[in-house]
Amino acid sequence: MAEMQKIDVDSAGEENGAIAAPPAAEPVTREAFPRNPGIPLDTGWVHEVRVNRSATEHRAATMVRRRSIKKDWQAAWLLRALTCIDLTTLAGDDTPGNVHRLCAKAKQPARQDILEALGVGDQGLHVGAVCVYHNLVPAALEALGGAPIPVAAVSTGFPAGQISLEQKLSQIRESVAAGAA
Repeated sequence: MAEMQKIDVDSAGEENGAIAAPPAAEPVTREAFPRNPGIPLDTGWVHEVRVNRSATEHRAATMVRRRSIKKDWQAAWLLRALTCIDLTTLAGDDTPGNVHRLCAKAKQPARQDILEALGVGDQGLHVGAVCVYHNLVPAALEALGGAPIPVAAVSTGFPAGQISLEQKLSQIRESVAAGAA
């Protein structure tokens, strides 16, 4: 893992002229990963690629008329897609009850009879994560009851973000302390 370094932000919120933070009476220090220097962009290989345009256009036109994944593999990929979904509730009037319903769906995203008919009823299929406002992380964890589903938190004053940097950092700390992944 990369070693963290401290970056000083001056009272005008400037960090080497790259990032503006809210004005502060005293310098603010934040932790950051070292900057990735990247690599030079070499577009030479793009100009060397040769494409059979006629064949490519024909193939693209036929893809909309047929399924490329068939039979059992189609069901398998659809089930796999379920495990990649993050179920999210970000309504302004969210309640712990809404979060509990969302978490129940996260633990059982497909009907059990369908899963059993496909022969995967005992696989413990669930979604990839549950995403809630930071103040509802405890409700989500309670509703999940130890299920291996991460809880993602929307912090930093979402959706507008019109709060101070210190408040944003505080929300993030609170979310992580409450158990958000």
